[in-house]
Amino acid sequence: MTHFADRLADAIDRAGSPVCVGLDPVVDRLPEEVRSAHWEPARAIAQFCSGVLEAVAGVVPAVKVQSACFERYGAEGVRTLEGVLSEARGRGLVTVLDAKRGDIGMSAEHYAAAAFEHARADALTVSGYLGPDTLAPYSGGVFVLVRTSNPGSDAVQSQRLADGRTVAEMMADHVRAIGEPRRGARGLSDVGAVVGATKPEDGPALRARMPDQVFLVPGYGAQGGTPDDVRGMRRPGARSPGESGLLVTASRSVIYPGGEGDWRQSIRGAARRLASEVGAIALRP
Repeated sequence: MTHFADRLADAIDRAGSPVCVGLDPVVDRLPEEVRSAHWEPARAIAQFCSGVLEAVAGVVPAVKVQSACFERYGAEGVRTLEGVLSEARGRGLVTVLDAKRGDIGMSAEHYAAAAFEHARADALTVSGYLGPDTLAPYSGGVFVLVRTSNPGSDAVQSQRLADGRTVAEMMADHVRAIGEPRRGARGLSDVGAVVGATKPEDGPALRARMPDQVFLVPGYGAQGGTPDDVRGMRRPGARSPGESGLLVTASRSVIYPGGEGDWRQSIRGAARRLASEVGAIALRP
């Protein structure tokens, strides 16, 4: 397979916008049409996710699948997760498995095999807080937690070290060093970083520390992140949306848009609005 960051950049350029729709299915929030058709939660989720993929294919370049929403239903949920990833690939979407794995040695090797060999995800979210060797087994694309969007992250990631860096800045330096030899033909590394849109004051400084990382940016939309919050995270000198170093992700605001009429069309409309909004800031001042 080609280099992950190259494939992602190409997919973004084809779509025209560096956005990613998050698949975080919650049974109680699914359309009534779907819930009433299935008493088994995993099957309801499978039908819903298939409808979402149908709606967003050709509009956005990527989807991020939240593993926890599937794992809670045991073996049937995991089978559904793998089926969703397979359908997404078949529809030409780049896939990010949001599982936030974080371990060392043999455990990390097993997590890597599960994500890339069995689930066949294109990329995986991981925690590097056990140290740089946590990331060694992952040969595919990874997005390392650096500055997360949840309010409680300040209690850890904003703390200052003896050398003056924050904990997040320290992690950013590790990500840059690990990702340096893993850059592709378009200059982007397949070791990316999770940097929340709800932390805009940190975005430019983290971009300076990680110039060639793709930032997976959660917190946009329902969590309060705005275009202005994302603007400072762009990669300097980018020649196309795919080289902007951004992958802005939104979940609830797209997959649960509300409104009347067919729910798939409502999701497609929400995905188009997201793509248009983010595409407009990918390269412009």
